[in-house]
Amino acid sequence: MTGGRRSSTDFGGGHIGLVVTTIALVVIASFSGARWTLIVAGCFTAWFILALTIIRIRGGHGGEVVRLTYVATFGWGDYITPEGG
Repeated sequence: MTGGRRSSTDFGGGHIGLVVTTIALVVIASFSGARWTLIVAGCFTAWFILALTIIRIRGGHGGEVVRLTYVATFGWGDYITPEGG
């Protein structure tokens, strides 16, 4: 990300990552029950809070902090989508 501009690719990847994570949690819940679902969801929550704290300490402000944290947590969704051509 350059110049503080929003990158729609990163944000789109965050949406995809969130959807895949939600689907995975539903699958985990259906096969393993609430215990493992809460453990996995707790790990994502802990990662989100850790990233939020680090970005805030490094000088992030306002909505930009939440957006960067969202991309840091779920932005891996870019890697599971086919490349457009």
